[in-house]
Amino acid sequence: MQSSSENKTRLLERLPIIAILCLLIFIIFARTGESVHGQITQLGAAIWEDYFILRADISDPNCDPDINIEQRLNQLEAEAASSAGDFDLFDEGFDRASARTSLENQIRQCQLEYTQATAHRDQVTPAIRIFSAIEEKFSQASIFSTDKQQLLLLILLFMSAAVATLRRHHISFRPMVSKLDFQVSLSLQLVANSALAISAWKFRFNMLDSEIQSNNPELINGMVIGATVLALLALKDLFNMPQDAPKGGTIGRAFLSIPLYTIVMLLFAFIVIVDQGHLAGLSLYFSAFFDQSGTYIDVALYLWCGMLLKQTQLGERVFSLFTPWRLPPEILAFVAIVVMALPTAYTGASSIIILAMGAVVYRELRKVGTRRQLALAATAMSGSSGIVLKPCLIVIIVSILNKEVVSDDLFYWGIRVFLLTAFVFFVYAMITRKDPLRIAPVNEALPVSLRHARPLLFYFLIFMAVASAYYWILDARLDQFSAPVILPVIIFWIIVYERTISKDKPLYDEPERIPTLPGSLTKSMTDASIHIGGLLMLMSTFMIISSLGGEAVAATFLYDIDNGFLIMGALMLMFVFIGMFMESMAAVGLVSIAIAPIAYEQGIDPIHFWMTCLVALELGYLSPPVALSHIFTRQVVGEEEALAASHEGDTFYYRHERLLLPLLVMGTTLLIVGFGPLLYGISG
Repeated sequence: MQSSSENKTRLLERLPIIAILCLLIFIIFARTGESVHGQITQLGAAIWEDYFILRADISDPNCDPDINIEQRLNQLEAEAASSAGDFDLFDEGFDRASARTSLENQIRQCQLEYTQATAHRDQVTPAIRIFSAIEEKFSQASIFSTDKQQLLLLILLFMSAAVATLRRHHISFRPMVSKLDFQVSLSLQLVANSALAISAWKFRFNMLDSEIQSNNPELINGMVIGATVLALLALKDLFNMPQDAPKGGTIGRAFLSIPLYTIVMLLFAFIVIVDQGHLAGLSLYFSAFFDQSGTYIDVALYLWCGMLLKQTQLGERVFSLFTPWRLPPEILAFVAIVVMALPTAYTGASSIIILAMGAVVYRELRKVGTRRQLALAATAMSGSSGIVLKPCLIVIIVSILNKEVVSDDLFYWGIRVFLLTAFVFFVYAMITRKDPLRIAPVNEALPVSLRHARPLLFYFLIFMAVASAYYWILDARLDQFSAPVILPVIIFWIIVYERTISKDKPLYDEPERIPTLPGSLTKSMTDASIHIGGLLMLMSTFMIISSLGGEAVAATFLYDIDNGFLIMGALMLMFVFIGMFMESMAAVGLVSIAIAPIAYEQGIDPIHFWMTCLVALELGYLSPPVALSHIFTRQVVGEEEALAASHEGDTFYYRHERLLLPLLVMGTTLLIVGFGPLLYGISG
């Protein structure tokens, strides 16, 4: 009886995860559907000559092939005679012969149309019907996905947020451990979720009372349901705290266990509901999150990519190319920063790659004896340098929100900023290194590296095969627009290869990696659902700041500054401050609305502005008091490792290296990127 009850509980817990999986697969299917639809129609036209006619309903022509010519001529002659006037000097009378010829031509044309219609009906085979039905389904799926993007994101957001709530895995400074942690964190989650739910209900009542028809009632109703469910789940958790949670704890630690989205939601609930007296305003500002629904759906797909990637051996095999050289820890940390730039660019944001590959980076660095503080610093920075590389989602968002810049120009300069960041890190790594700069002999290390490179050839072949299939079959290139759809498919086939074909044993056992194909896919989807819920909920609450726009950030003081260096210095401070407290995509939205137009008017070049902004935001993510990148790092390496690192180091720098090294690197890079062009008169 107990076993049956446990099975039902597990099934209920898995249902949302299965639903999220189905939703993401549908989104991939629907987005691919447009390309598939185009290729299917071309294939149909190649197989059947008149496919574009045969696929539609063939109706009879709107004419009569059996007209009585003599009767029709008599009717036309009578009409002509009755319409002739007494003073019509130019009336030459009814030309019966010409009218007969015209009628005979019309009949022949009508008979031809009927013959063609009959012939086309005879050509419609069951194969054509099935083929056209498949084509239509792809077309309908693509149209539905485009028209209902906001609804799809809403379902994805609240369903994954529910999973993160049930698993107690929202993003916070510290996990809930003691009974006091649970009491404080869950109570405030209940208050925050209830505030959003009450605001959403008020928003809905206002809509019903108004005579103006809402453009998207599904969105409002969905917010009501989703926010109410989250509030009920928080209430349920509050009365079902773990019985084995230790007593004690401190109020300070308890506050650190509060999810970041809860803190932000409570802050803006106070501002909007209490201070402004606008009860429906919280949900109104919150709904702005869905204006860029396609972008945030991409975030979910990239997170799924990251969790799929976590189930592969790709990360450890790439690092195995460098371990035979016995590089000093600082050099290997530099290598990790450079290597992780590419997956960062393809997974959209630094937070995603840290969640996906941070554990691998940290473990590989620790395997060669890297001190914990340096390993944590490199892990936190592993996604920082790649956000300016093609096809990073953040850059795409910048180009969408700002007509003054195009993504190609941003990526062009982004490569140079990336190289600069890598060089600066290398310089600081050399300055702070503790060990001699020695590596293994070439004749010893090179053969091992080449041997380790052999398995990577198969990964490359899979990548090329899937990407080529999309290109040749669907005419879809792997770029910044198609990457969220194509990458999950590529990584899926890598997992299939590892679990079913590959004879290579993993270089080491990874507890998070499941050895079976169904198990690894299930694990990746479970992790993805949790992280999607935590990250999207954080992004959605930060979007309230962007919704408030100029009310949240006042940059008009820039109009009073005439010096380009002072303007850029003020901008850098503002960007870093925003990055300290906001997630990247909401920060870009806020900067686009409240700061960018003023900076452009003051003569700051748009490309220079955004390169500086992106570097400064990354510096903000690495800066206390919030330091999102460090929060994500702590989440993947574990609380025990983070605590152990805090007790290491013989000087102030080495005791705080995980914070100081990223700040030095990104701070120096920011100063060069921000002020360098001004020195050469490029901007300002």
